[in-house]
Amino acid sequence: MNEFAGYLPRLADAEVGAALSAAGAVLIEGARGCGKTMTAVQRAASEVRLDTNKRAREAGLLDPSLLLDGARPRLIDEWQLVPDVWNHVRRAADDGGAGGFILTGSAEAREDRSRHSGAGRFIRVLMRPMSLAEMGYSTGDVSVAALLEGVPARAVDPGLDIRAIAEIVTRGGWPALRERTVNDALLVLNGYLEETARVDLRRLEGPSHDAANVLRTLRALARNIATTAKSQALARDIGAGDDPIDRETVMAYLAALARIFVVDDLPAWSPTLRAASRARTAPKRHLVDPSLAVAAMGADPDRLLAEVDTLGLLFEALVVRDLRIYARTVGASVMHYMEQRIEADAIVERRDGRWAAFEIKLGPSQVEAGAASLLALARRMEGSRQGPASSLNVVTGWGYGYRRPDGVNVIPIGALAP
Repeated sequence: MNEFAGYLPRLADAEVGAALSAAGAVLIEGARGCGKTMTAVQRAASEVRLDTNKRAREAGLLDPSLLLDGARPRLIDEWQLVPDVWNHVRRAADDGGAGGFILTGSAEAREDRSRHSGAGRFIRVLMRPMSLAEMGYSTGDVSVAALLEGVPARAVDPGLDIRAIAEIVTRGGWPALRERTVNDALLVLNGYLEETARVDLRRLEGPSHDAANVLRTLRALARNIATTAKSQALARDIGAGDDPIDRETVMAYLAALARIFVVDDLPAWSPTLRAASRARTAPKRHLVDPSLAVAAMGADPDRLLAEVDTLGLLFEALVVRDLRIYARTVGASVMHYMEQRIEADAIVERRDGRWAAFEIKLGPSQVEAGAASLLALARRMEGSRQGPASSLNVVTGWGYGYRRPDGVNVIPIGALAP
């Protein structure tokens, strides 16, 4: 995806700035096209882009120290294309104090015994595509940080409706697509998936991957978005016809897709309960942006409006993406919880143990069911070492934000913010 002119501030900006003040080098990681380079450029005094500068890449492979020459902070974009530069940056960070280098990467480099740990020298910043708040689609009336403090939700109707949600899910949070038509966005996203399968994975060290099977895996993930489908189930889904695929192959593809930040599964929450073993620990299947699932399924907004159950799962993926982005600003993690008949689509937990639970329901008519599940979870936690939730919240696609008499907040996604 090509970068578009004009930089929209990102929530990661503050994190990158704080990291540069604290460490000799900052590593910004995330999926291709999520905006890492443009965010890094805002802070860099000089740069070298290894994905587009062939001469610099060839010189770096011969002598990685050449890539460090330039005013600091020095941006080395897509550093993993010259893996040995890591050790040179680490050494320079030891000698030069804080804020010397910014590295960006669209793939996690494979562990290498010759590459030293970046502990104490590097701070990692994970970027995802843009949230609704960053794209200007949120009023910002309801803060995730405030929900973790127990502040009641209160918001005007942001003005979104089901068609707007279908279009937002389809276009996604990619900076380059924010002002493109939905049809143009789908064309770009289809190309993104093809590039992922045929080019991006081939750049990874390790065993080769069959592009056609990678695309089949992406389609299976899309069909199982926001579910706890296991690798065996995905393998059955992929090999439903005359061309079966084994579980180990699927697991290898999932691991590779996670290394390039396309697969972004949501881990399970493990509360500190004596009976914690009763909770299910399977992750929920997610891609880094729900738009990739729409493209992989060959859908568009009209198709999603005709299949509301599918749109509901994609809406859940959208909310989870945004909660992860917002939670990171307050040092919180996002997980899911599932135990027999009790579940929460998302648990946001801070390092100090405070937590908030979220059920995600596309339409306001589903709020009652979501609230019942959250109240059951609250009762389950009574008397536990986990402590009570700071807030219980049902996130919907549209409507007003308010706190119900039973204490459950109802929050339209267009009101959520950090």
